[in-house]
Amino acid sequence: MLISSPQDKASRDKATQDRAAPDSGLVPPAIEMVDVELSLGEGASRVHILRGVSLTVGRGEAIGLVGPSGSGKSTLLMTAAGLERADSGAVRIAGEDITRLSEDRLAEFRGRRIGIVFQAFHLIPTMTALENVAVPLELAGEADAFTRASEELKAVGLGARLDHYPGQLSGGEQQRVAIARALAPHPAILVADEPTGNLDEETGEDIIRLLFTLKRDRGTTLLLVTHDLELAERCDRIVRLKNGHIVEERAARAVA
Repeated sequence: MLISSPQDKASRDKATQDRAAPDSGLVPPAIEMVDVELSLGEGASRVHILRGVSLTVGRGEAIGLVGPSGSGKSTLLMTAAGLERADSGAVRIAGEDITRLSEDRLAEFRGRRIGIVFQAFHLIPTMTALENVAVPLELAGEADAFTRASEELKAVGLGARLDHYPGQLSGGEQQRVAIARALAPHPAILVADEPTGNLDEETGEDIIRLLFTLKRDRGTTLLLVTHDLELAERCDRIVRLKNGHIVEERAARAVA
């Protein structure tokens, strides 16, 4: 008879925990926030933003975060992406509690696992579209950075604009570059904070179609902040915030 050591048992228990998941029974969910509290500011100006927020997002799920200005939806998104640190509670990405990571480890983890698209494009004006996508990959140690960047720009319809600078691109094209940059590391999670806020209605619709097409084709989990309820209805589920609390969760109407 084989006798297992305590270390062997601990290893098996850890492996079992890693496989356990609320959403599938096999693997942990893409995002799990448990009783998250977050305040910003100092002293008398300190403001409580998130108040005991708990949210589970399944792998490949699209969540529309809605609510009035100041409700905490953008802060929730940034906390889920590791750009803000919770004061208390847990934020788990694929089962790993990112609130326990050092700043360097968190930055590395975020760079590999999470793509981020903002309302502002945040492109470097002195770099071409290709360089804006490739340089972050190079800094992360990817040997095929420029090849991958070229492929991602072609995937968002900018194959003919690789050598153009941001100032030579329209707003919609700049946001496509930002999306290509976010998706180039092949993240499992994409977070987008009002990604069409700086675009006209027609261009914004093009960007949203692109986001949902890429999400579907790649099986990416999408967390989308929007003031547009019709846009939120195109997600799988809608989460409504008010005064730092989640006040509603429901299935979306899956608008085409």
